[in-house]
Amino acid sequence: MADAAVDVARVDPVAGYRIWSATYDGPNAAFDLDEPILHEILGAIPAGEALDAACGTGRLTALLAGHGHRVRGVDSSPEMLALARKKAPGREFLPGDLDRLPVADDTVDLVTCSLALTHVPALGPVLAEFARVLRPGGHVVLSDIHPDSVARGVVPPVRLPDGSPGRVTTYRHGIGDYLRAALAAGLRPRRCEELTPEPDDGPPPAPAEALGPWDVWPWVLTDLAPEAARAASAGLSSMVIWHVQAD
Repeated sequence: MADAAVDVARVDPVAGYRIWSATYDGPNAAFDLDEPILHEILGAIPAGEALDAACGTGRLTALLAGHGHRVRGVDSSPEMLALARKKAPGREFLPGDLDRLPVADDTVDLVTCSLALTHVPALGPVLAEFARVLRPGGHVVLSDIHPDSVARGVVPPVRLPDGSPGRVTTYRHGIGDYLRAALAAGLRPRRCEELTPEPDDGPPPAPAEALGPWDVWPWVLTDLAPEAARAASAGLSSMVIWHVQAD
C-alpha cells in the first residue's frame, strides 16, 4: 500500500520543544516512572549548588529545590524556560546548550539532566561539559528514554504549524555509550537503573473507524492491536537512570 505512506519532518529540538512546551507537563508517563527513583537518589545527595541542565519546564528544578539544593536551570528553549520560571519562582534560569553551559568551572555539586540526552548526537561532549562545571566529588544524575525504546520508535511527535506531522530529532545511545562517555569524562558510575513499566491490561482494541491519524505511529498501531503491542514490549525497559560521580 504505497499510497499509505506518510511524510514526517525531522524537527530540531529547539523548534520541537517550542511546539511541545504547551502540553509537555501532562500527562507524561515518563515522569511517573522516573520520579520515585530520582527522589531516592537526589534525596541522598547532600544539599549544595545544583544545576538542572536542559531543565525544560523546571520539573527537576522544583524537585531539587524541595530537597534543599540551591539550584539554577539551563535550557536552549525560551518557551520551556518561561514555563520553568513559573514553576520554580525565585530560581535562576539561563539560556544555553548542553555542550556549552553558561556556568564556570568547578562551581556546582550536582548536575541533573532529564529527557534531553537522546536529542544530542554524541554523549561525550555533554558528559565532559558536566564534568567541567562539577567540583571534585560532585554528582551527575541522568534520566532518559531507554535505548531499546528509541529503537522501537518512541520519538517525540509534534504537529507543525501547517498541521503536518514531525518528530523531534532523536538518537539512540546504548548503555555502553553512556558508560564510556562517563568514564572518559572522569565520572565513575554509582548506580544504573533500567526502568520497566508495570504490566497494563489496557483498553480493548479500537474500532477501525476510530483509528488514526496514521501519522502518529506507533501509537495508532498500539490502538489497533493492543494485545500484540503489550506482548512485544512486555518486560522491556522504557527509561534509564544513571548516577555518576566525579573523582
